[in-house]
Amino acid sequence: MKRIIAIFAVVLAGAIYSSDADACTGISLTAQDGSRVVARTVEWAATPMQCGYVVAPRGHVHQSYTPTGENGLKYKSVYGYVGIYTEYEPFVVEGVNEAGLSAGLFFFPQYGEYAPYDSANNAKTLCDMQFVSWVLSGFSTIDQVKAALNEIDLVTLNHKIGAVHWRIAQPDGRMVVLEVVAGVPHFYENTLGVLTNAPGFNWHMTNLNNYVNLQPGSAPNNTIAKGITLSGLGHGSGMLGLPGDFTSPSRFVRATFFQTTSPVWATGFETVVQAFHILNNFDIPIGSQHTQADMPKGLPSATQFTAATDQTAMKLYYRTAWNSNIRCIDLMSIDFSKIKYQSHPLDQVQQQPVEMVKVK
Repeated sequence: MKRIIAIFAVVLAGAIYSSDADACTGISLTAQDGSRVVARTVEWAATPMQCGYVVAPRGHVHQSYTPTGENGLKYKSVYGYVGIYTEYEPFVVEGVNEAGLSAGLFFFPQYGEYAPYDSANNAKTLCDMQFVSWVLSGFSTIDQVKAALNEIDLVTLNHKIGAVHWRIAQPDGRMVVLEVVAGVPHFYENTLGVLTNAPGFNWHMTNLNNYVNLQPGSAPNNTIAKGITLSGLGHGSGMLGLPGDFTSPSRFVRATFFQTTSPVWATGFETVVQAFHILNNFDIPIGSQHTQADMPKGLPSATQFTAATDQTAMKLYYRTAWNSNIRCIDLMSIDFSKIKYQSHPLDQVQQQPVEMVKVK
């Protein structure tokens, strides 16, 4: 438990540096062949995070933490899954299981609030940072998750950190957002497929109406007076007014624009590549959220990793701040009935590899 407390101390320290230190952005795309791709970034602008991936087999026993120790809900995996964690293995923030169900955690400060912790209910208490693992290990549909949520107490280990909310996606394209406000869980059907951080999902959807004028391509010329015609200065003038900062509302609008104007590619792999290109626009350069005196060392980007999951082909792709090469974990190649639980760092070496071009 001491290690957990230390991790949360790092989180709290980072929150002091930047109120938008956790600036995750999620999108979703569908290919012509029906492949469904969900993708997202994970930001942390305070310090380099030691991120890794876990492979959890069927039958693996999980034990949830509570504010008083490792004494919460105990459950066994029905489905094997692969998930990416930040700092601590049980805290999976993004992943997919062998049924194709995907789940991801997004920071939700100031707006989310769980019910008070009651130690008398430890046997059914689940830590919010372990919710993704619980979903991936036990369910194949959103409706199953919704029904089972009524049987658990969802809590935080430290109320000072702030709440999170979640994206859950089926391979058939259905997606929901789960937010817990004033202790009450709310599920929202997310037919758009975009998610960022606070405020709540419904607020972001309403806010999109402020950008009704945005359009791909160039705006038409506009004659405002005799002999005076205004024309765009280069291509893309239809995007004038698209917010470019890194706040959650602006990222939601920008992600919506890039996602909905994206071409529909033929295959899942092409769609995965397109998702990474879209999310390039949300790669936060280090320094944009700090003064020179507060600049973290050894962190090339606040976007510590970007992940994309092809829920049809059952492949999880990722790249990191230290290595922009795309890597892939193929769930179809894993026998979840035999493999042992394991974890590995996302980067064996935190250094960008460079392919040398030989000129003859």
